[in-house]
Amino acid sequence: MFSGTKKYYQNSILVLICFIQLSSYAATFNYPAGGRSAGMANASVALSDFWAIQNNQAGLAFLKNISAGIYVENKFLVKELNYRIFGFCLPTRSGVFALNINYFGYNLYNESKLGIAYAKAFGDSFSAGIELNYMRIAIGEGYGNKNLVSFEFGLLYSPVEQLNIGFHAFNPTGIWLLALNDECLSTKFRLGITYQFSLNLLISIESEKQLSTKPSLKTGLEYNFNQKFFIRTGVSTNPVTYAFGAGLLLNKLRIDLASSIHQVLGYSPQLSIIYLF
Repeated sequence: MFSGTKKYYQNSILVLICFIQLSSYAATFNYPAGGRSAGMANASVALSDFWAIQNNQAGLAFLKNISAGIYVENKFLVKELNYRIFGFCLPTRSGVFALNINYFGYNLYNESKLGIAYAKAFGDSFSAGIELNYMRIAIGEGYGNKNLVSFEFGLLYSPVEQLNIGFHAFNPTGIWLLALNDECLSTKFRLGITYQFSLNLLISIESEKQLSTKPSLKTGLEYNFNQKFFIRTGVSTNPVTYAFGAGLLLNKLRIDLASSIHQVLGYSPQLSIIYLF
């Protein structure tokens, strides 16, 4: 009796995940990463930091240190919806190279992505980045899997020292997912700005649009104390989600905690750790 109940529970989760993913595929393959981004409601396309490795590869171009990081998120406090990323960045004289590995889901349904990125600065105010992705969707109990190859690219422009304008496109060519029923891996565009009001206060505003959904607007704030301790908050629409978080910089180690709150589905805690070599 109990094994049957467990089986029903697992299959119900599988159906729910499949419904969510097929309605918005870019949400996990190109979900914003990093505790800093999460604490600002993922208004991160115009940020230049380590997690630009996932948020906008153009932001990697100004990194100076070899660095590695991990990011974990437990969506809605459901263990089957865990999302994990490992990233590594290598600055060189010819640009910044980066690697990221993503995994979402559990044994009955999971998505994984391996991305190799390159970013280059053209002067002090403009940069561009591109990433080639190998992606895999696996469904348990004999349903099979699907392998995909796609790419994404980003631009970052700073017309004045305090202002950044960022643009990012994921899967711009619209790769097909399931030819039998015309399902397609979503194309996503993001456009946003960050403005540094003072040494302590930064605001970020972003608009995100998938071809199959209504646009989402995101706004985030970050306040820092002596560049060592950070507090953040933000809100996004479609669906309405609130976010808050904090960060701590300890020499070469950066730790960021955050949580988002969906009005219906509840909390999603996030954690990222970055080490600078």
